[in-house]
Amino acid sequence: MDSTVMLGHGSGGTMMKRIIDDVFFAAYAGDELLRGDDAAVLPAPAPGERLAFSTDSFVVTPHFFPGGDIGRLAVCGTVNDVATSGATPRYLSVGFVLEEGFPIDDLRRICNSMAECAREAGVALVTGDTKVVNRGHGDGVFINTSGVGTLAPDVEMGGARCRPGDKVLVTGTLGDHGITIMSCRESLSFSADLESDAAPLNHLIANVLAAAPHTRCFRDPTRGGLASTLNELAAQSNTDITVEEDAIPVKPAVQGACEMLGYDVLQVANEGKMVCVVAPDEADAALAAMRANRYGADAAIIGEVAAAQPERGPKVFLRTAFGGTRILDMLVGEQLPRIC
Repeated sequence: MDSTVMLGHGSGGTMMKRIIDDVFFAAYAGDELLRGDDAAVLPAPAPGERLAFSTDSFVVTPHFFPGGDIGRLAVCGTVNDVATSGATPRYLSVGFVLEEGFPIDDLRRICNSMAECAREAGVALVTGDTKVVNRGHGDGVFINTSGVGTLAPDVEMGGARCRPGDKVLVTGTLGDHGITIMSCRESLSFSADLESDAAPLNHLIANVLAAAPHTRCFRDPTRGGLASTLNELAAQSNTDITVEEDAIPVKPAVQGACEMLGYDVLQVANEGKMVCVVAPDEADAALAAMRANRYGADAAIIGEVAAAQPERGPKVFLRTAFGGTRILDMLVGEQLPRIC
């Protein structure tokens, strides 16, 4: 096998077959991929079920970082997007854009990581595509994943379903991914080890829905962090949301890094966390279900939904540790490019 990606690996000829067989198929091919057809033919959903579909592209740099890599990120990101609808993720496609000269060993490592994460999530990689661009016209590797899941007839969730009195929860500590990427990219050293939170959360979400069937919505606070996510939910539901600063879980090392770098931790990206809004009488059950999952050990109830004032529209507020209240705005501009 060649040691680096070459233009011929995207040519459709013998070199392309070699990289498909020796790298992609070796890592994660199942029966559907091994057929070698241009389209995956998948079982129809059960009567009454609907399909949830999502797609996402990943351009993170560096490609490998503490807690994950671009491959794990690509699987987790799409699995989690599909799962936020309440669906059970089933199938993923994966498309690679490779730069000429990218090390084959790194590509193999990325593919093996994707396979491991897909097994953990219980999804199958069933179709894919590979393109190669000239040296200097990419950044090693870009990945697109699309996901399909099945949704039960009685599951209805979305940001517009938030109601006054509902409770707002997060599944764990915030800012871990964004600060980890920044520390790797800028070669920053902190007293405590930092690690990305990239994780497939579909099983956690399923457990929460079983415990709290009137859950209003899930949303993953990726780019823009918690602040942007809450503003999106408030706008969708035309409500106010108030969160308690003291209740929001943040690791001391992440908080310290944000203070040093001038970031608001509530606007920093996450890749393995969920914001969840639930009916007030189910909040404790939802919290217990989160904490029973290894990715939800630090889950917390952080705030509440309230009616918006018609004259000013929906807002998000942060009640600070000093007892004051301030508006929590969405992220403006690009805080940290190439985060996912």
